Amino acid sequence: MIELKSPAEIDQMRVTGQFVARILSELSTIAGIGVNLLDLENHARGLIRERGARSCYWDYAPPFGRGPFRNVICLSVNDAVLHGLPHDYTLRDGDLLSMDIAVSIDGWVADSAVSVIVGTPAEDDLRIVRATEEALGAAIAAARPGNRLGDVSAAIGAVAADYGYPVNVEFGGHGLGRTMHEAPHVPNKDVAGRGLVLQPGLVLALEPWFARTTDRIVFDADGWTIRTADGLPAAHSEHTVAITEDGPLVLTRRDTEVPRP
Repeated sequence: MIELKSPAEIDQMRVTGQFVARILSELSTIAGIGVNLLDLENHARGLIRERGARSCYWDYAPPFGRGPFRNVICLSVNDAVLHGLPHDYTLRDGDLLSMDIAVSIDGWVADSAVSVIVGTPAEDDLRIVRATEEALGAAIAAARPGNRLGDVSAAIGAVAADYGYPVNVEFGGHGLGRTMHEAPHVPNKDVAGRGLVLQPGLVLALEPWFARTTDRIVFDADGWTIRTADGLPAAHSEHTVAITEDGPLVLTRRDTEVPRP
């Protein structure tokens, strides 16, 4: 069942969204050569605790995964792209780090992800990060009343095709509101002009993620961390977006972010 949010409820979700944006902005500044993933996890925990917010990841137990998730952020390095389990790993020069976090404030959820390169970036890594950011921008632009869900997914897939990247459709975007995962599912590739008609009040987490040469994924022994089957670095970008009468409203926009078309 798809639940549309009122303008007042979207305003409440925007409060959460700006807090999520703050967390990712701070962690993006902190992440550097010699920083341990557990330091980033602990910093995020401290911010959530100080704000009186609630982690949507803590105790999350979907059909995949091995036991409940007992962290507040997903930290995925290099060929890990989704659901990376924070662990004792020290970031090195050139690492591609994807950070994904969802929290709830006063019962309203926001979800966002960003990929950053630690130290000296490789050109291929810059390219794949840029592709996910451009795809996210294209998806946001398509998230307008009267368009269809397929238009949003097709916009993501078109950017991937332009860059020559295959697209995995097992994991993608989703609705959200009172909970982290609501209908509808938003695949990162589809046919324009079909699917759900977008209406004001629909709030979506749009999250393109790309690997370089494959759409296949493998799971780590921890049951959570998802890696690219080609073993090459991947990237992930995500925003929570509300569809309004005036068009898309990005609820998790970071102050330092340069919007891409």
